[in-house]
Amino acid sequence: MTDKIALVVGGAKGIGLSIAERLAAEGASVAITGRNASEVTTAAASIGPSVRGLVADAGKPEEIEAAVSAVQKAFGRIDALVLNAGISEPASLDEESADNFDRHFSLNVRGPVLAARAALKAMGAGGSIVLIGSIADTIGVPTRGSYSASKAALRSYARTWTAELAPRGIRVNVVSPGPTDTAMMAAVGPEERAALLAPIPLGRLGRPDEVASAVVFLLSDEASYIAGAELCVDGGMAQV
Repeated sequence: MTDKIALVVGGAKGIGLSIAERLAAEGASVAITGRNASEVTTAAASIGPSVRGLVADAGKPEEIEAAVSAVQKAFGRIDALVLNAGISEPASLDEESADNFDRHFSLNVRGPVLAARAALKAMGAGGSIVLIGSIADTIGVPTRGSYSASKAALRSYARTWTAELAPRGIRVNVVSPGPTDTAMMAAVGPEERAALLAPIPLGRLGRPDEVASAVVFLLSDEASYIAGAELCVDGGMAQV
């Protein structure tokens, strides 16, 4: 990733922060966004001087557009875009509400779509986009219906965007983690956590840095003939 310019939307904590750390370690100039100013400042400082922290709510198009403009002004272009911001809040069908549905599709789907659209003005041939999906896009996870459906929508967008953007030399792929050791997973109750761990052949949660490795590979020129794909980082959970 030497000399590449990368923007990680939702890069101030968890998987997004690990991705930003790995991009910087691989030689990229990195910008991260988050809606909490303190988290953004702390995350950027923890990685190093090559990282620029931008306060922007991924659910507000005008703020992400401003972040994209700031990156373009500072670096001239965007070579690598990671769309990571998202939420997962439990609700069974009996408990589902319009607000819960809207929160998931606003941040998990509408946000990435509009962020990708904004970033295209700064991205040329050789650019690469990675959407952070979830293996929940293909398996039934009780109480996670809206979350799962929102991630399935991202998988579909990746296919369409590949067909649209390949003629412009821009690749689009999805990295879909399984249960990963992040703050989001820490908020899961013990019964749900045990149920999630039980079907994982490798017998443990994934680490954020393991997801980051997959993301950086797909962003890099080493993945130059991979487009429209979904790379699952799930310990085999959805594969066997």
